[in-house]
Amino acid sequence: MKTGGCLCGAVTYVVCGPLRPVVACHCTQCRKSSGHHVAATSCHRDDIEITGKVTWYQSSDTARRGFCGTCGSNLFWDGPGVNLSIFAGTLDGPTGIKMAGHIFCADKGDYYELGDDLPKADAGDPALTTMVHKE
Repeated sequence: MKTGGCLCGAVTYVVCGPLRPVVACHCTQCRKSSGHHVAATSCHRDDIEITGKVTWYQSSDTARRGFCGTCGSNLFWDGPGVNLSIFAGTLDGPTGIKMAGHIFCADKGDYYELGDDLPKADAGDPALTTMVHKE
């Protein structure tokens, strides 16, 4: 079980299932909404319980972004599929999960480099973004 929430504590969540490894998304929307790239894990929708009011912004035809309306913390990315993405920085304490790779690298900002040896995709990569590992 993992817990997390926003900066002010108005929105909290509990994840009772496995978390996917963290994937860094460098797409323009993630950079604009977060101020840098987004590092997100995910879980099956049935494995998360959210408490508090999440404000949702429909950022595209297929996805929306969830944040705290009080403190503005970015919390979730909700698109098609059975998983809900969770911004990894909102998890409490040690997580035990690791970074698995980078997506939308073709859109990354010119002010930083990707210096690790993890897989890098120019666009989306279903192999990185849909997996949930059982521990």
